[in-house]
Amino acid sequence: MLYSNIMVMEKLFDILLKNRKILYDHLHNTPKEDLFRVPKGFNNNIWWNIAHVVVTPQLLLYGLSGLDFTIEKELIDKYRKGTFPEGEPSKQEMEKISAYLFSTVKLIQLDYSHGKFKNFKEYMTSPKIALASPEDAIAFNVFHEGLHLGAIGALKKALELDR
Repeated sequence: MLYSNIMVMEKLFDILLKNRKILYDHLHNTPKEDLFRVPKGFNNNIWWNIAHVVVTPQLLLYGLSGLDFTIEKELIDKYRKGTFPEGEPSKQEMEKISAYLFSTVKLIQLDYSHGKFKNFKEYMTSPKIALASPEDAIAFNVFHEGLHLGAIGALKKALELDR
């Protein structure tokens, strides 16, 4: 069966929402002390990985398209690539990130369907994957979130061994 571009994009958004559900479950079912602890051999924690996953599509889609971010720039600056955990976030910040897990994907999907990312500027990612279109950025983001979900699994194992 030949898939249309629309079907592929719908599938990518479906995968993103399923991944976000897993991240939401980690956020709400991991003891607070484990969310914020950086185990030996790591440079970040579970919380940072979740917040980082929320801010990255802002940079990849809105930033590379010359559009305003849909979340606070302070959060983007705090959790973008190259940052590290800085203590515990406030309860308000945690609630925002929790809500953004889903609302930002829905908004990206809506903005994509309305053609808002038409002025996309090509970008080379750290793993040397060239992003030439919003579709490339969305597909890459699925991969990126999978990497961070794997990192969370590794962090959880390290935290168990660290006890």
